Order: sequence, then C-alpha cells, then structure tokens
Amino acid sequence: MATETANEAVLYEVDEGVAIITLNRPDRLNAWAPALHSGYFNSLDRAAADPDVKVIVVTGAGRGFCAGADMDVLQGIGSGDGGGNDEFADDPDWPHTHAMSIQKPVIAAVNGACAGLGFVHAMACDMRFAASGAKFTSAFGRRGLIAEHGVSWTLPRLVGQAVAMDVLLSARVFLAEEAMEMGIVNKVFAPDDLMAETLAYAKDMAQNVSPASMAVMKKQVYSHPDMELGDALAETNVLMSNSLRAPDFKEGVASFVEKRLPNFQPLAD
Repeated sequence: MATETANEAVLYEVDEGVAIITLNRPDRLNAWAPALHSGYFNSLDRAAADPDVKVIVVTGAGRGFCAGADMDVLQGIGSGDGGGNDEFADDPDWPHTHAMSIQKPVIAAVNGACAGLGFVHAMACDMRFAASGAKFTSAFGRRGLIAEHGVSWTLPRLVGQAVAMDVLLSARVFLAEEAMEMGIVNKVFAPDDLMAETLAYAKDMAQNVSPASMAVMKKQVYSHPDMELGDALAETNVLMSNSLRAPDFKEGVASFVEKRLPNFQPLAD
C-alpha cells in the first residue's frame, strides 16, 4: 500500500481493493478550499475508473473530517470581491453530490469535526462511520446561508423530514452517538479503531461482493424512492433477469458451493 498525492491537499492510496481518499489540510481541520475541491473530485473519478478499486473510503487527516468552507474564502465572498465563489458552486462535472453518482460504494469515515460543506459531503456518501465524540453540524443557518449543495435532498431521505428540520434549522452541534440514533451515522467506533474497523468492513465488501451487484443496487436505492412502486418493480424485474444471465451470478453460486472466495468481474468502463 503506497500513499500518493492527488495534490498536497488530498492523499490517495489503494489497499486490497479499497481506495482511501484523505482530506489533508489538518491545520485547518480540512476546511474546503480550491486545492481540496479539485483533489477530492479528481480522486473520486480516479477510483471510479480503476478496475482494481471496489470500494472507496473518505476520511480526514488529523482531528477533523472537514470543518466546512475555509473561512478565508468565505470572507472573500462576503466582502463582495467574488473571491472563491466558483469553488463552492455545483457544476455539471463535479456537483458536491458527485460521490452519489460513482458506481462504487463510498464510505465516509468521520474522524472529527464534520460541518457545513463537510456535512454535505458526508451526507453524499453511501454510508457513514464515525469516531465516538465526533461533532456534526449543518452550520449553514448560523452563517446566514441556506441548505446547500443537495443536503436538503439527501438528509430528509436519511432521517425523515422532522429530524432534517431539526438539524438544518437549528444548525446545532451534535455528537456521533446522537447522529447514529438519528440515522445519519451507521456505526460509531472508538477514535483509535475507526479506520481499522472501516477498512475491515470495506475490504470484506471488496473481497466478497460483486462490483456489478453493488453498482446496480446503489442506483436502485437512489432512484427507486422517486418512482411509482409499479415502475420500480418493473425495472427491478429487468435488472434481476439480467443478473441471472451475468457471469457474476454463476461465480457467486460456484464460490459458495465450493467454499472459496469469489472471483467477480471488475466493473466495465
């Protein structure tokens, strides 16, 4: 396992089928800034295109996951000089919900402060594991802002309307333990165990689950709640028929019967 740099603000490595993307501005609690913006999205695209990568884990260096937008950039926007404004806008290539469009599972390992844009990016991941005591906040209302970059879509689908209203309207700080009770976080681990536990989970998926199956299921979960039940079932029937004719189905059955690890196909381009 070799650590590389997407740029100085983002680290990238692959370990046993898992791409690890680390936001790397620990002196600023990994606050969002232009170099981190481009490095993060480039890393997601790199992992998506690599057939050896089956699962993606996103975390932060140091004490924080991502404390939101860098205040120096926000002050430039607030002063009216336009500094950095484009770095926070969604664009067709890299919206802040980009992780949701990646066919591979994306897991956030929230090691510390998760606020504002950091909260947005954690919500855009498919699952969230957190260190005990990690602090979460939407923060937007306390900065005179609104629910940004798709979080008004992602959060209610995770926790329901009433809890989403609490989190967004109050912009209060809450800890990982409450986040798990809300349904925002899947699992909470001791801080020293977070990455080991997250990577063990991710590596088990990478080794034992069909990449094609994960890609289809991720698409189903994000698209079917917005469809009529009959339409979702009709699409599912077609997808099921396709999966029964795919090589991974035969391999999945054979590996179970033969009591061995499966050799599933990587995702096609």
